[in-house]
Amino acid sequence: MASSFTHFCTICNDDQISKIAVTWCTECGVFLCEDCEKPHRRLNLSKNHKTILTEDYDELPTFITKISIQCKDHKKMFELYCSFHACPCCVQCITDKHQKCQDMKPLSDIIKQFKSSASVENLETDLNDVKENLIKSVEYLKTRISTNNIQKTKAVEKIRYMRKSIDKYLNQLELTLLDELEYKYSKLKSNMNTLVQQMELRANQIDQMQSKLTDLIQYATDLQIYICLIEIEKSSSRVANYFEDLEQGDDLSEKNLNMSISSDLQSILQDVKSFGDIAIKISPSTLQVKTIRKDQAQQLVPNIPDVEQIKPFWMYAMTIPVSIFPLLIKACVVLPDDKFIILDNVQLLLFSNNVCFVRKIYTFRDIPLDVCFVKTNTVVVALGSANKIALVDVAKNRIIKIVRLSHNCDGVGVDDNMMIVSSDGKSTLINLNDMYCTILQGVRASHISLFKGHIYGILEINNQSRVSCYKNNGEHIWTFMHLEIDEPMGLTLDKNGFVYIASASNNSIVVLSPDGKRSSSILSEHDGINCPSSIDINKESGLMMVSYDLSSDGDMESFDSAFVYKIPNV
Repeated sequence: MASSFTHFCTICNDDQISKIAVTWCTECGVFLCEDCEKPHRRLNLSKNHKTILTEDYDELPTFITKISIQCKDHKKMFELYCSFHACPCCVQCITDKHQKCQDMKPLSDIIKQFKSSASVENLETDLNDVKENLIKSVEYLKTRISTNNIQKTKAVEKIRYMRKSIDKYLNQLELTLLDELEYKYSKLKSNMNTLVQQMELRANQIDQMQSKLTDLIQYATDLQIYICLIEIEKSSSRVANYFEDLEQGDDLSEKNLNMSISSDLQSILQDVKSFGDIAIKISPSTLQVKTIRKDQAQQLVPNIPDVEQIKPFWMYAMTIPVSIFPLLIKACVVLPDDKFIILDNVQLLLFSNNVCFVRKIYTFRDIPLDVCFVKTNTVVVALGSANKIALVDVAKNRIIKIVRLSHNCDGVGVDDNMMIVSSDGKSTLINLNDMYCTILQGVRASHISLFKGHIYGILEINNQSRVSCYKNNGEHIWTFMHLEIDEPMGLTLDKNGFVYIASASNNSIVVLSPDGKRSSSILSEHDGINCPSSIDINKESGLMMVSYDLSSDGDMESFDSAFVYKIPNV
């Protein structure tokens, strides 16, 4: 429905003249009256501009009419494009907000690439494919939710069945024990009652003998007493012998009923800490979606975020089996296939894409301090005070080359055909093509990295933490010192040149801008990051691994684990 709002000519309005507009220029973003439209149509700069009637303009969707082609701060036309901030700007913006931005391009050169019908067609195809993928993904996830619900029901049934089975089995054991108790008690009671009866019978016999003896003494003759006493003595002797037999045997021993609970049963209360374990096992998705072009949405201009815009999201937590627990992680590597290598105390360990342990790669005799990816199936390990580095074949689980240097090998970094090995005294740059070494006396670092011909290192000097950048000839470019970084333990870079620091004492991951002038903390102890000791990023996929101290304050020894994050736009 057409709007009743009257549009006035933008050009005339600037001269404080009110003329009703008849057209709208989609290129200039201005309304034109009949008088202004004619020269606009003839000028070389605007003769090819597309115009529409104001009535048609009013029919446009609101979101299109609200798109301004002027700078909202300075009310001037956009003429330039800042590649660093990924935004259009006017001429005045350069002095206000973009003084330090070096990669400024004419906006006309940028938008030419967006005008081709092929680009629009490709974008429409991409949007349709993304929508189809999302619909399939929603259906897939709904199916997974239904499957998980069935799995939960089965798990509940399994738990309750096990409980009933345990109860039934314990009831059987209880009845068996009670039956045994009743049997042994009855037998003991019967034996003791029989013994009591026997002794009471003999006690009656003794009473009778005493009565006879009294009568004999009072009424019988001496001869009669003599003859009767012999019989009484024989009977008395038999009773005495019976009593002696009882004392020598165990008939008069104290017999107590003693019941003890099975140690296996008691251990249930002590050793069994849970009824079972509930785990979420991750396996590859069976969802099949359309492949989207990597230049989706016509990203002809790189959309490089600022440090404040980098927001990693959590993907996986490392699964540590008992066979390798505890871990003391010194360094980590995200491989090109998004598998992971962990440098533990003296050994290299391989983990799968979802950070489950796969196997041990190699165990070192010297103390390793750092590891870095070199090329297919090859990593390099810095062997600290042994003053050497080792190239390790990950597939064959063996060292393929040892390089000895003139200083400690604390940190190591690789980019293309160059390798840097650092210590707190000096560093060595190595050409991997011919293994030619160049000593860089001014480059001092405990951990180091190479990226596009620049060297990045961290070092603690006089309790001050520093992050420095050098040219590959050792020439200093910049140094960053800030309270955000305290006791840095590892560093890495993404494909845009942002520097990521594992700040142990701050329990945080800090990102520096490529020029070393701005910083932002992207992960903290609120995200579970405690004393991070190493960090690495796959520059292609944007996967980032961060190791952290998993032990609690009360533990005598520390042990580590790791999280994996995805960095958007990386």
